[in-house]
Amino acid sequence: MCGIVGYIGKNRALPILLDGLRRLEYRGYDSSGIVICDDIFHDFRVVGKIKELDKKIANMSLGGNIGIAHTRWATHGAPTENNAHPHCDCTGNIRVVHNGIIENHSALRKQLERKGHIFKSQTDTEVVPHLLEDLYKGNITETLKDVLRIIKGTYGLAVLCAQEPEKILVARKGSPLVIGIGKDETIIASDVSAILQYTKEVIYLEDGEMAEIYADHFKIFDSAANEVDKNIERIEWDIDEATKKGFDHFMLKEIFEQPSTITDSIRGRVVMDEGKVKLGGLEICVDKLRGIKRIIIIACGTAWHAGLIGEYMIEEYAGIPVEVEWASEFRYRKPILDKKTAVLVISQSGETADTLAALREAREKGALTLGIVNTVGSTIARETDAGVYNHIGPEISVASTKAFTSQVSILALLTVLLGRQRGMSLVMGQRILKELQALPEKIENYLSTNNIKDIARKYYHVNNFAFLGRKYNQPTALEGALKLKEISYIHAEGFPSGEMKHGSIAMIEPGFPSFFIAPRDSVYEKNVSNIEEIKSRGGNVIVITTEGNKELEKIADDVIYIPKTLEMLTPILASVPLQLFAYYVSSLKGLDVDKPRNLAKSVTVE
Repeated sequence: MCGIVGYIGKNRALPILLDGLRRLEYRGYDSSGIVICDDIFHDFRVVGKIKELDKKIANMSLGGNIGIAHTRWATHGAPTENNAHPHCDCTGNIRVVHNGIIENHSALRKQLERKGHIFKSQTDTEVVPHLLEDLYKGNITETLKDVLRIIKGTYGLAVLCAQEPEKILVARKGSPLVIGIGKDETIIASDVSAILQYTKEVIYLEDGEMAEIYADHFKIFDSAANEVDKNIERIEWDIDEATKKGFDHFMLKEIFEQPSTITDSIRGRVVMDEGKVKLGGLEICVDKLRGIKRIIIIACGTAWHAGLIGEYMIEEYAGIPVEVEWASEFRYRKPILDKKTAVLVISQSGETADTLAALREAREKGALTLGIVNTVGSTIARETDAGVYNHIGPEISVASTKAFTSQVSILALLTVLLGRQRGMSLVMGQRILKELQALPEKIENYLSTNNIKDIARKYYHVNNFAFLGRKYNQPTALEGALKLKEISYIHAEGFPSGEMKHGSIAMIEPGFPSFFIAPRDSVYEKNVSNIEEIKSRGGNVIVITTEGNKELEKIADDVIYIPKTLEMLTPILASVPLQLFAYYVSSLKGLDVDKPRNLAKSVTVE
């Protein structure tokens, strides 16, 4: 959450910084700010989205070629101009932008106030420029090293100093920062999407590292303040993948991208004649996987729902016990881990703070750690023992869609890999893989003809919603409820159909809508019984079922048909109409689909 971008080089900084902020706005959008150095500092801060900052500095022709900027998702202090970044010291010589949380800010603020420092915001960040001012003795790099020894918590920092205007300083601990290397220019950002228009050559800072950034070179220091060499990496995806391409919203574009993103997620990983899977990122531990007796899947939000589906898959087809844990709770238990336990973490960004903390806890206790991550070079990707990339390009909309179906697809591949190491037959392996390869075309056909917008028109005004499913589609129901909550602000609950009668049925009254995921599968008849229970109490029912099943038209108010596939893969197909339903409800309500209130794409604070 929150976005940082900085520029130093041969060109005007202002348009480059503004462009970077627009590309990072999905990381935070309650306020923003920018500072340009042109012999003196020019500061601009606003409440609201980046368009408000655009308005404030429209038609300005500032010529400075160095600056830093920030888009905020508020943690400490409400969205106000005073709380927006960049923050400065008392003298006005230092500017700081910050992602993360300074945990000991309160004690530091009191110490600095006793020394005469005057604070103008309620943020934790503001202690940093005041500490820099307090300790500065003519070398801002050495001063920042001293400050980093004092502050506790997480940070991605960028610093400008008026006395040393030829460089930007950056530092990272728990919040991502990447350095883009151009020709006589350098760009820093919290996400590569802000850099790609200018260069694909990047360096990822590791936790504990800081750097001096100049137009034509840089110096990187480790946590012991020693200068280190870093490899320059090349980003493979293109800037066009981070644009709307004619769609009204990124979310709708990303929903429609799913046929191609699922294809990309499984491309080159299927060995059909052997009914096997080859996951290059797991090759280094494939023999260890043969001896694994237990798997713990750790994730947050949508990725957690994908993990629940993976639990059903792996237990049914590979025979390995699986537990799915909320990353935010994992560290507060005393998990029992050993050499026969694999911990699989799932994160689109690869920077999710809770998931990263859980990963480090698992590594400390000696478990084999695996990852499913979309963002190449992310912290989780680097810190797991082995892992699998999604290869789906950037997901910009805060509400995850294509990452979810990709994660479930990769979990299906992992199921076949583990299953074929154990008791799964060649024929079953081939069957699962053929059905998985057939999904993109089935989704493509579904997207070309569906009735979801008409159904959304009937329900976008309601205040409450229930989502229900069984077995593989119990997690699908949770995901459907989350999507609707995230972007439409309608209160929605997801729960197992069989649990409805154990309390939740009390909510049902005439007109109360329930959304069932009820394909023709091993639990279909039980779902039908639950639908009848709701209809008998006057509730409205929308149901997703398998093509050709006309039975439910007699009892449901609205029926959505999805193509037939294996039971284990129905969540991938069923999630598409649920995504579209949430999208159209939000759009009909006139809400900001891609940037829902109070949320940010990458949650990098606990």
